[in-house]
Amino acid sequence: MWTYILRRLLQSVVVILGVTLISFTALQIGGDPTYLYVSERATAEEIEMVRRALGFDQPLYVQYLTYIGNVFQGDFGRSLSYRQPAIDIVLGALPATIELTLFAIFLAISFAIPLGIAAALNRGTSVDGGIMTMAMFGQSIPGFWLGIMMILFFGLYLRWFPISGHVPFLAPLFAGDFATALRNLPQAIYHLILPAVAVAFYSLSRNARLVRSSMLEVLGQDYVRTARSKGLTERAVVIHHALRNAWLPVVTMIGLEFGFLLGGVVVIETVFSYPGIGRLVFNAINQRDIPVVQAAVILLSGIFITLNLLVDLIYARLDPRVKLAGGK
Repeated sequence: MWTYILRRLLQSVVVILGVTLISFTALQIGGDPTYLYVSERATAEEIEMVRRALGFDQPLYVQYLTYIGNVFQGDFGRSLSYRQPAIDIVLGALPATIELTLFAIFLAISFAIPLGIAAALNRGTSVDGGIMTMAMFGQSIPGFWLGIMMILFFGLYLRWFPISGHVPFLAPLFAGDFATALRNLPQAIYHLILPAVAVAFYSLSRNARLVRSSMLEVLGQDYVRTARSKGLTERAVVIHHALRNAWLPVVTMIGLEFGFLLGGVVVIETVFSYPGIGRLVFNAINQRDIPVVQAAVILLSGIFITLNLLVDLIYARLDPRVKLAGGK
């Protein structure tokens, strides 16, 4: 087990290095980064002075090694727009994105599991056909289009939900202000409903199909037929025998889903003017605030890598047949 974890951590370092290389290369492709740090009226002497001060006159490999050294010390540079450390800006927007992602995953799982089970238990019927048709549309509809349609119908026409804004819950919770966090919770959920549904609909549809296929595979196994022959109720057969063994691919998908959603909310946060990392990165790209973009990409990559490791460990815990490389 520990050998496997150590090996994965070393692999994670390699991946992070790859991410930093890509982000650094993207900075260089955009041209001389010195011009991002000077005004349009700067003279050639002033530009050259800034170039030397920032080290942009050094060879690219020297600049990259300097950048890597700073990153591993927690220095991601200063935001060109906010004039603050870039990582502080990104971490400030992270709680809002985590709130949206967690709520979207909660909605996706809450609906995907019962819908998938219902479709599997009613295979070939109108119930199965209706659920799978919904899942097909859910995987076909772009999230940004769904978000705009919900804004127009539920926000502007029916006026049931707010179409933008955010009430913080995790930020005061992390700060130890539990009273404020609890007081904000109802309004926080109220503001999250529309963007969370827009984010979750694709995940819900995919996971519903995954649960259905997993359940159908398990329901055809001999031990399920044996359980039914013993006179167990259908509820007991489904919950205690079929569903427990159909969990494995679902758990894997759910664990990876958090990483996918966390990094894929850029468009939805922009549509709903939601103050998370996605909207921050979108604005930073428009403003050419490269340090903020780099810090956000590296942070999200680190979170995704960590989630992958946790999913593998949970998978091995749920299924004793799975042996991790190097584990006992």
